[in-house]
Amino acid sequence: MKQLLVFCLFVLLMAACQPNQPSPTQQNVTALPPSVFHAAPFTAPHPEKKPKELVSASGDKRTDEYYWLNERENPAVMNYLKAENAYADSVLKPVEGLREQLFNVLKSRIKEDDQSVPYFKNGYWYITRFETGKEYPIYARKKGDLNAPEEIIANVNELAAGKPYCQFGGYTISPDNRMMAFGVDYTGRNLFKLYFKNLETGETLKESFDYGGSMAWANDNKTILYDTKDPVTLRNDKIWRHVVGTPKKSDVMMYEEKDETQYAYLGKSKSEQYFFINSAYTQVVEVQYLDANNPTGEFKVVRPREKDFFYDLEHWNDKFLIRTNWNAKNFRLMEAPVSDPRRENWKDVLPHRDDVLLDGFTVFKDHLVTAEHKGGLSQVHVIRWADKADHYIEVGEPTYACYIDANPEFDTKTLRYGFSSMKTPTTVVDYDMESRTKTVKKVAPVLGNFDANNYVTEYIWVTARDGVKVPMSIMYKKGLVKNGSAPCHLTGYGSYGSSYDPYFNRDKLSLVDRGFIVGIAHIRGGMEMGYKWYEDGKMLKKINTFNDFIDCSDYLVKEKYTSADRLFAEGRSAGGLLMGAITNMRPDLYKGIITGVPFVDVLTTMSDPSIPLTTGEYSEWGNPANAEEYAYMKQYSPYDNLKPGNYPNLLVLTSFADSQVQYFEPAKYVARLRDLKKDNNMLLFRTNLTGSHGGSSGRFERLKERALEYSWMMGLLGMDGSALKQ
Repeated sequence: MKQLLVFCLFVLLMAACQPNQPSPTQQNVTALPPSVFHAAPFTAPHPEKKPKELVSASGDKRTDEYYWLNERENPAVMNYLKAENAYADSVLKPVEGLREQLFNVLKSRIKEDDQSVPYFKNGYWYITRFETGKEYPIYARKKGDLNAPEEIIANVNELAAGKPYCQFGGYTISPDNRMMAFGVDYTGRNLFKLYFKNLETGETLKESFDYGGSMAWANDNKTILYDTKDPVTLRNDKIWRHVVGTPKKSDVMMYEEKDETQYAYLGKSKSEQYFFINSAYTQVVEVQYLDANNPTGEFKVVRPREKDFFYDLEHWNDKFLIRTNWNAKNFRLMEAPVSDPRRENWKDVLPHRDDVLLDGFTVFKDHLVTAEHKGGLSQVHVIRWADKADHYIEVGEPTYACYIDANPEFDTKTLRYGFSSMKTPTTVVDYDMESRTKTVKKVAPVLGNFDANNYVTEYIWVTARDGVKVPMSIMYKKGLVKNGSAPCHLTGYGSYGSSYDPYFNRDKLSLVDRGFIVGIAHIRGGMEMGYKWYEDGKMLKKINTFNDFIDCSDYLVKEKYTSADRLFAEGRSAGGLLMGAITNMRPDLYKGIITGVPFVDVLTTMSDPSIPLTTGEYSEWGNPANAEEYAYMKQYSPYDNLKPGNYPNLLVLTSFADSQVQYFEPAKYVARLRDLKKDNNMLLFRTNLTGSHGGSSGRFERLKERALEYSWMMGLLGMDGSALKQ
């Protein structure tokens, strides 16, 4: 009955959303200059329709006329994608100069020869730095003292030479500091190769092989554990043991995750004493441990997996510290003896709190530090082991993001943490946990005329249609008049329990300095407001995510921060699903929508277990084999809910190599939308032919993508390149 009611409300909402009806608050708003774009009909070759009937487990039939676009090796598919790219470039020609100007401004704000704050581990200071004009980082270390000679351990610019795409997968150093293992992906599909480098000679060994992205050294300095992926689904499913210098074929498989809904993740404790295997996806977790001094031993299970039972481990002295949701929706921290960590021996360290989400923690000899969310905002909590005396680190802004930074040392009273806000650049702080004194180690540089005092941030509570209060963070230039005339760029995500915290985004200054309001809607489906916030935006409550974003957008219009003909929305990946849903539900509310690598074909993807990520996400979206879950997904799946009518201006972006959301989802979506849309608004589709789920790999190449998006919005508003100074 509940499902029927939700469905009926959804249908009524859709019927009520008459496209292109002006909002009452749009009246008496300064007229916009005309768009710089000229009406240009779609001229790229439209993909051929080849209807395919898809039948669900419950017998529901759907026709997918563009299903064939998933044929990755078919030349016709690539020809179509290139034709769409050419069409988009032709339409965007009028803002070519503006786009170049934006790119130059975005780039000019970067201190190109920048470096990270060094951190100390096992006798060395480790530094990540960039050089002027170079796309990729350089990883270096100095022995004992920051004045010691620099030793470059990995120059990603050299690894990327001649490659259209390069993702450095990180590195790990052997306990004796002599050998480094590192990973590189040249495909854009997170298909990494594992390499070894002798740090004493500088030689990269000839042996290399595929791995899944995680590796950890045993304490014998010669054995390394690593994971691999299923070649079809790209699910991390096996853990192996390799001895450096021996043939790959002699490697021993230590664990295989046979449950197709689970992934096997490898890690190591901060103490370097234990390996951990987390068999996990969303909130079902089983942890196994093994002494890192005994890499040929057998992993032991702490507690067998159980539906909706989550826990993770850290090692501290003779105990395991355990973050768990056992009788604790927002998680609590418990401990158990290493000698017998069965659940029967778990004891509370930090009890459950109804109003605080325990996100994570790190341990020191004398202190415990936790990362938490309360009231929608992140915070860092310091607790002294000896007497449980505790305090929170004060930040002092209405909306911000605060996080625990790199803290590899154990016997120290100094905590390194970071914070930022929408107007405050990322600030790295060394914090004395006893005296509570702060030493700012670095404020991320923003070149040009940037002054945080020129901007205003607000933390707003929006009452959603069901009465729930939804937080929203916004920033704008000081002096803004709230009369509906300001353009606005609102982003959101709302999936996987991922909290979308309001970090500083240097690129968005180019919008705010041009009069934009920029905002983040902290909608249900994340965990900003606790675990229930996540539960209320997933599975059979997923439509709350879309309604929350729409209600936040409506609020901005009704309160005259902006107007519907100036409001833009953007989301990527699962946030692209959000964009697809709001496009169908409220096409009248937005001037334009940027939809990046979007998960828009929910039913078809979730019905195909061979597609990467599918099986592990049954607990996020639903399993189409379940009739109720299938029916609910069908209510909102953007591809399945396109219909004849008017739509806002749309810029749809994807990457051909994307392993997380396959390129053919947005390709099909755009092709069908071209068949159905009745308006003259813009529909542009661009495929990055060398990038990945995150776009291009170089730091400057990514700026070109931002410049494209920003110039598109500004062009629609009739803006030229003025007021884009630093």
